[in-house]
Amino acid sequence: MSLNTFGHLFRMTTWGESHGPALGCTVDGCPPGVALSEADLQPWLDLRKPGTSKFTTQRREADAVKILSGVFEGKTTGTSIQLMIENTDQRSKDYGDIAKAFRPGHADIAYHLKYGHRDYRGGGRSSARETAARVAAGGVARQVLAALVPDLKITGYMVQMGVKHIDRSRFDAGQIRENPFFCPDAVAAGEWADYLDELRLAHNSVGAVIEVVAEQVPAGLGAPLYGKLDSDLASAMMSINAVKAVEIGEGMASAALTGVENADEMRMGPDGVEFLSNHAGGILGGISTGQPVVCRFAVKPTSSILTPRQAVNAAGEEIDLITKGRHDPCVGIRAVPVGEAMMALVLLDHLLLDRAQTGGVRGRIG
Repeated sequence: MSLNTFGHLFRMTTWGESHGPALGCTVDGCPPGVALSEADLQPWLDLRKPGTSKFTTQRREADAVKILSGVFEGKTTGTSIQLMIENTDQRSKDYGDIAKAFRPGHADIAYHLKYGHRDYRGGGRSSARETAARVAAGGVARQVLAALVPDLKITGYMVQMGVKHIDRSRFDAGQIRENPFFCPDAVAAGEWADYLDELRLAHNSVGAVIEVVAEQVPAGLGAPLYGKLDSDLASAMMSINAVKAVEIGEGMASAALTGVENADEMRMGPDGVEFLSNHAGGILGGISTGQPVVCRFAVKPTSSILTPRQAVNAAGEEIDLITKGRHDPCVGIRAVPVGEAMMALVLLDHLLLDRAQTGGVRGRIG
């Protein structure tokens, strides 16, 4: 079963564990002739890598990506692209105390119940470290999208940390890369720093909500009924470690709207149909409308904390467990570039699917 693979035509298969010698991915289905180098991928990995501030895990990894195949003379060949990222700062001894114990809220117990044998060092495949490979693959997708749809832009940012939200009236995209939280609200970012500091020093952690927006997405991506763009986006985001909820557009809030409020009304503009709102998040009937595609996902608090929690071990004994090691007090911070990568993977996959089925032909209005 290829359950480590994501995508249809543009496919990513990730491999490796948190404390193994390396991790990476195989990218298949990439069109030939696209300019690609390690320097094109590294900036995205640098956004996700650990140790960038006191608000992320202090594990020190360069996350330097190596291209092992699929590129010749600076361009993709159309064959499979193999990407590798070496692990250089593992401290497996930190996990000795949980070799036979299960962290509350963690995948430890589920992996044990399913497989009967698990890599307890950092959680193995359940570790968020696996997402480095996704970001590398997403970098490849971005290079292809830049060649096929030059105006397409993907932007991720945090809109909520714990109980604290951004004020959308202060939304400033220029602030996203100016603080450790990918926060578009400078005032909120300052408040979050104090909030997370208190939690971190109290040996606690907190969840977050990430929003990812893709602008200039071509209309017509996605297909009924089981090839919906939003279905694949939901699957992509939900597959990210620690994600517990995904919504498109208004999402769960749409349940509180009336039909009058929720309708994205239309008028004719100089370049065709113009929508007066975007409650649908740029997708109707599973197909993109040309509006910005808006996806949001919730990340749960990090399970590994230094505060004692009631747990059990493999012998069935009840214990109080403290998890040692280096962990993110808010794993949602580094989920921002991961969400962007998954958006890129889905959009490119559907762009290639659409070209294969329709040749890019579109219905006309007016």
